[in-house]
Amino acid sequence: MTNTETNNIEYLDQQRRGRLILLCMLIFFITPIIAVVAMYKLDWRPKGESIGELVTPAKALTMQQPLVSSDGNVASINLLKDKWSMVYMTADCDAQCKDKLHQMRQLHVSLYKEIPRMQRLLFTTVSDVTEIKQNYPDLLILNQPKTDIISFSEQFNIHNETSMTAGRIYLIDPLGHLIMSYSASTSPALVRKDITRLMKYSWTG
Repeated sequence: MTNTETNNIEYLDQQRRGRLILLCMLIFFITPIIAVVAMYKLDWRPKGESIGELVTPAKALTMQQPLVSSDGNVASINLLKDKWSMVYMTADCDAQCKDKLHQMRQLHVSLYKEIPRMQRLLFTTVSDVTEIKQNYPDLLILNQPKTDIISFSEQFNIHNETSMTAGRIYLIDPLGHLIMSYSASTSPALVRKDITRLMKYSWTG
């Protein structure tokens, strides 16, 4: 075999290796894009067992009357949209209420880089919330007018429970739908596991 023939064979081998490498790179970069497009077109969502109690169908929440925060500001009608919301309802912020507010703060902090995607809200008929505001300055408290707070809270009633006394944490998606609730006995660690999974696969908020 002449040197020319040997060089030609080596050149062809190099070409084949180069094409193979290029093909592998294309597959590596294009496959995830195809997968994402397919998920979007087919409206596919990863499935998993939820820890909380799923609200089916998801309940679109509405504010029939303007609610007022503890700072005297009228809440926007879009208050429960564009972000995930952890909500607690209570008529009297007793020991259980304070424990839940503490759990909610710890859950929120544990989200790390996802913290801006979540907000925490307390709906209550308690007039004096000075201590709560001091302990949880980033908690949005809505407590006025009382009759409208109670009326709004009825949208959160599940089964035969009244949301103001149930001790549940409620989860609202960024479209303003009540989608999940967690009983008073649910471990905060399990609630966090549920919420992080939902936020990870969320297409909004």
